Amino acid sequence: MRKFLSVLSLFVVTAIGSTMGMAQSVVAKDLRSFFTPLPALPPIPADNSLTPEKVKLGKMLYYDPRLSRSKLISCNTCHNLSIGGDDNQKTSIGHGWQAGPRNAPTTLNSGFLRVQFWDGRAPNLEKQAEGPLQAHVEMDSTPELIIKRLKEIPEYVELFKKAFPGEKDPVTFENVTKAIAAFERTLNTPNSPFNRYLLGDDNALTLEQKEGMKLFVKYGCIACHNGPVLSDGRFHKFKWNNDLGRYKVTKNPADKYNFRTPQLLNVAVTAPYFHDGSVNSLEKAIKIMAEKELGKKLSDDEAKKIKAFLESMTGEVPLEARVLPVLPEKK
Repeated sequence: MRKFLSVLSLFVVTAIGSTMGMAQSVVAKDLRSFFTPLPALPPIPADNSLTPEKVKLGKMLYYDPRLSRSKLISCNTCHNLSIGGDDNQKTSIGHGWQAGPRNAPTTLNSGFLRVQFWDGRAPNLEKQAEGPLQAHVEMDSTPELIIKRLKEIPEYVELFKKAFPGEKDPVTFENVTKAIAAFERTLNTPNSPFNRYLLGDDNALTLEQKEGMKLFVKYGCIACHNGPVLSDGRFHKFKWNNDLGRYKVTKNPADKYNFRTPQLLNVAVTAPYFHDGSVNSLEKAIKIMAEKELGKKLSDDEAKKIKAFLESMTGEVPLEARVLPVLPEKK
C-alpha cells in the first residue's frame, strides 16, 4: 500500500502540471504498480460469515420474484447476472412499471466497494439489500410480507435453519438480507485479461490495451479509479443533471452533485453510463469524463485505446451463479 501511495503521489504531481520529462518518467514505470489485482473474495464481515448454506439460500432469494409485492420482480431483474450484473437500461423499471431515478449499478464485485448506491447511503451489502426490497419504485415489498411468504414455503424454512443454525426463528428480514449479501460476495470476476496481466501474464493484454493503460495513467483517470475495482469509493462532484446526489442523504450543501466513483470492472458490458444512464457509448463517456474531470480533450484514437483497455476488465461471472436455481414451491 505504501508503494502504491508513493507512486500515486508522484503521478498526481505530474497530472497537475509538472514537466513533460516527469510525465514521461511516470509513464515509463511498470504500470502494474498503479493498480491492485482483484482478490478471489472481498472482505467478509464478522457478523455474516460466508458459508455454502448461506450462499445457496442467498442465490435462491436473489432470483426469487416472490420477494416483490407483485411476485414479478427479483434482484436479478435489475441486476441480471447473464448480462453484466445490471439490466442495460437507462433506469430500471420497477413495481407498476415505474422508472427508477438512477441507473442500476452492477452487483458484480460489489463486495469490494466501500459504500453502496450512487449516493453511498448504504455502508454494506446487507443494508443495500434492504433498499430495493422495500422501495415503492422497485420491489415495493415489506419485511412482514416477505417473511409471511417465505414461512409459507417449508423448503425455505429448512434452508434458513441450515444457513443460520442455532437461531430459534431464523426466517427474519435481517437474515434475508444477510443471505443475499453473502451470495453477492461470491459474484466476483478475478479472471479478466486485466487481472491476469496484473498477476504477471504479459500477453493477457493487446498492444492497444497496453497503450490505453498508459493514457489512463498519464491523463489522471487513476486518481479516482484505483484499488481492486478501480473505484476509490469516495465522492466527487459531477454536475450532469438536476440530481443532487449525496446531498439527498446528508443535507450538507457541500455534497450537492456528489456521487460515488463507479467501479470500472466489467464496464464495457454495463452500458448505459453515468448515474442517469444517459450515455450509451463507452467512448463518449470516456471523452466526457476526461473533459469534465480532467480538463483534457481526447482524440478519437486516444478514446478508442482507453476503451480497449477498459474492455480488458471484463471477466466471467461464476457459472454456478448464472445457473438458475430451482425455487421451492408453496405447499
